[in-house]
Amino acid sequence: MRQLPEADRDAIRLAQDPDFPRWLEQITATGGCAHPVHLSGSTTTLDGTTGEILHHYDTRDEPGERLLVRCRNRRATVCPACSRLHAGDTFHLVRAGLLGGKNVPDSVRHRPRLFVTLTAPSFGPVHKSGEKCRPRRDGGTCEHGRPLCCGAVHALDAPVVGQPLCPDCYDYTGHVLWHAHASQLWDRFVIDVRRRIASSVGLVQSHFARHARLSFARVAEYQKRAAVHVHAVVRLDGPNGPDDEPPAWGTADLLIDAVRDSARRVLVCAPYSLVVGEQALRWGAQIDARPLRADGDGPDDDAVAAYVAKYVTKGASETGAGTDHRLTTWDDIGRVPVSPHVRVLMCTCWRLGGLPEYGHLRLRNWVHTLGYRGHILTKSRAYSTTYAALRADRAHHQGHTDLPDAITERQWRYVGCGHTPGAALIAAGIAEDLAESRRLALATVQEGEWC
Repeated sequence: MRQLPEADRDAIRLAQDPDFPRWLEQITATGGCAHPVHLSGSTTTLDGTTGEILHHYDTRDEPGERLLVRCRNRRATVCPACSRLHAGDTFHLVRAGLLGGKNVPDSVRHRPRLFVTLTAPSFGPVHKSGEKCRPRRDGGTCEHGRPLCCGAVHALDAPVVGQPLCPDCYDYTGHVLWHAHASQLWDRFVIDVRRRIASSVGLVQSHFARHARLSFARVAEYQKRAAVHVHAVVRLDGPNGPDDEPPAWGTADLLIDAVRDSARRVLVCAPYSLVVGEQALRWGAQIDARPLRADGDGPDDDAVAAYVAKYVTKGASETGAGTDHRLTTWDDIGRVPVSPHVRVLMCTCWRLGGLPEYGHLRLRNWVHTLGYRGHILTKSRAYSTTYAALRADRAHHQGHTDLPDAITERQWRYVGCGHTPGAALIAAGIAEDLAESRRLALATVQEGEWC
């Protein structure tokens, strides 16, 4: 007789356990999380005046004497269930800064707002998709005898897209160092935009904060060539943020000019190295700044929020630019399933990380992201709400809030994570069912709006 797979046998074992119904409730409560965190402990809620116990919860009454909670990993390749939740939170976070809501006034939709895209500079010619990769008359060859243009027309998803035409000419060192300083380059860009606006209206640069405030939310995305580029929503407010109207001189055109000028002007100089020499790092030549208008003449606000939310859940491995887990040895680089181009970037990152001049960059800790050390999503403090506030609102909606005038004592400890093979199979099924239910509910709402 053919033996059942291990996951199926384990699932049958779990289903026969007397505690299975309660265990299934826990898995459903996590949304089918792929790597739940196991906690052990108790929570006691006391009346703040009398000391009477109002509520007590202890994991000793749970299956395995533990409680399962979400891992909250944003990467879809690691946990699809939690990444969907994170994408939803990101959508509402970005949308609130565009249209209001979540304690942000609705008036922000009438402020000067831009959708900005900043790219990395060219580190060498690469294969491109579509017409852009057709041969040119002035193509020529590089010093290594390789053609500087490609005679083929590649599909968008062709494996060769983004790979260097000549790996020996490609500036892998500049690519890695640009990644390592990309966050610093963004910080200087934001500072310079404020200065450019102040100079344009005749203000002393240090007085800009007395008249206006620049708010933003940005997301980093890997291109086909494994270089990060930035999408950002930029908004101009009054000095107190979203609660203040911007000054009369604050217009979208003024903001666009400042963004474009600053993107072309700012630079970051990498530390000098005897091996590498000097490196002046800038944004690429491709700069896009589009106004977002409340009258619908421009990119749709919901589409922008959904676009940002989509990319914030993508891991490095999903985009083909690195991997989602850290690499701790040189040999690990040879084992990861990446393209030759990405592997050379990883090796370059490892080699540069061994130079004392770049020790502060901790490049070997970030080999898996090709040297990029920034967060995937960052925002200014006054742009909109926070992930913590969104989670608190969800807990309040679900009834998981402390009682007024009560004291809550919590004692918890970490006891493990993950699933057994059978549990993982059941959790994946629950996650798929919940995702399908949400998709059908959304389709029903949209159909009703259309009717």
